[in-house]
Amino acid sequence: MSISKTVQQLQLEWVTSENFQRYGQVIFASLDGKSYDGEDAQLNLQNGIPRFYIMRLEKRGRKFHKITRHLQCTQCLGSLEGKDWLIAVCPPDNDVNEPTLEEMAAFRIPGNCFIKLHEGTWHAGPYFDHEAVDFYNLELADTNMVDHFTHDFLKSHQLEFEMV
Repeated sequence: MSISKTVQQLQLEWVTSENFQRYGQVIFASLDGKSYDGEDAQLNLQNGIPRFYIMRLEKRGRKFHKITRHLQCTQCLGSLEGKDWLIAVCPPDNDVNEPTLEEMAAFRIPGNCFIKLHEGTWHAGPYFDHEAVDFYNLELADTNMVDHFTHDFLKSHQLEFEMV
């Protein structure tokens, strides 16, 4: 017997430094030689060995029912080849063990920048409409083993999200 579910639409908006600041930072190109400042990614990679790698994702679409967070480090994501992509986020509230439904947001990320997620920011993605996208990812070497907390909305609320 299948469980009935509701599909909730999340309105996408183009990411900006202002509308993303609750969740992290948006980093755009800067001129070579610029001094380090608050517009640069404010990283926390002190709790382990940093891992910078390229991950290939295929046929992701726009729907999800699981959302994840990492409490021990920041995470940076960006696409290669200038491809735009999508991510759903919920602000970090590290005293609560599940994301707040009313605070979910969805963003379209252009292929000319990357995002840095604050520690504890819930995130679902990257998602996209392309056949495949390569992403660079900066996190800790063991993030997905020891710092990977996932909430399943299908189990808790019989809910699936679609970014539109």
